[in-house]
Parts: sequence; C-alpha cells; structure tokens
Amino acid sequence: MKTILYMALTVNGKIAGADDDTSWTSKEDWQGFFAKAQEVGVIIIGRNTYEVIKKEQTLIPGIKLRIVVTHHQPKVMPSHTIFTDALPEKILTLIEEKGYDAALVAGGGQINSLFLKAGLIDELYIDIEPLILGRGISLFADGDFAPRLKLIEVKTLTNRQTIQLHYKIIK
Repeated sequence: MKTILYMALTVNGKIAGADDDTSWTSKEDWQGFFAKAQEVGVIIIGRNTYEVIKKEQTLIPGIKLRIVVTHHQPKVMPSHTIFTDALPEKILTLIEEKGYDAALVAGGGQINSLFLKAGLIDELYIDIEPLILGRGISLFADGDFAPRLKLIEVKTLTNRQTIQLHYKIIK
C-alpha cells in the first residue's frame, strides 16, 4: 500500500488559517491536488478538512473512496464515503480489503501526524504558497517523529509563485 501526503501550506508551515480558512491556496494547488486525488482514487481526511472541501468534491469525479477520520457519524452518509475513528493501520487495511493499493492523506494536521507517526507515509507533495500566516493549523500536530526525507523533485507551478516539493520518506 502506497500512502502519499499532499498538502498546500504557507511559507511558515500553516495548512489553514483561523477558522480553517484555505481561501489563500492557489488555483494551481487545487488543480494539482485534484489530479493526484484522481490518480490515486482514495483520499483520507479529517472531519474539518472534509467540511472545508465538501463543496469542491464534485470537481473530483475520479475519487472512488473517501475515508473521513472522525468520532462523529453524519446523519446522511454520502456515497463512496466511510466515516471512521479507526487507527491509521486499520484504515489502510480497510482500503486494501476494498481492492485499492494507494491512498492520499490530505489533512488536517492531526490526521497527517497520526499517519506520519505510525510510519505509514511513503511520499509527500508539499505546495508552498507565497504567504505567511501568524495563526493557523500546522502541517503536523506536535508529535514524536523525525523521519528523514529524500527530495525527488522541485517545480514551480504555473502561477510562478507556488513551489511544489516532492519527497520520499527514507524508511
């Protein structure tokens, strides 16, 4: 099972501002995220991230399965969406049992940390937006982890302002 983390963040490492605001992310970042999500077919997100991108999900027709990590079950279950409070290892087992061989972890910071701390992230795509936020949600919540990374690629996205870093985690 290949697990990829894909996130947009500010120069100082924030993935969202106050009140989960992500309006500062570029069109190119969203396009890259949607393309990678369609390629992989499965996304894993937290409840807050789910609420933030729910309105955008109609733009991701290639998503076959959404896993929302939460303790709260919705009243209405959207199709192709599983709400769970399972540990990361169990979530990946569930995905494999459904016949998938890859998943895209896409936040928030708590979810990113859970999967990183468990040693389950293989690659990272980090889109750095030209902005500094004083308050907000960090890419990773505090935790006891310090994986080494190998840089695979650096590219400037088409707006010539956003930089994408592609790393592999050295295991």
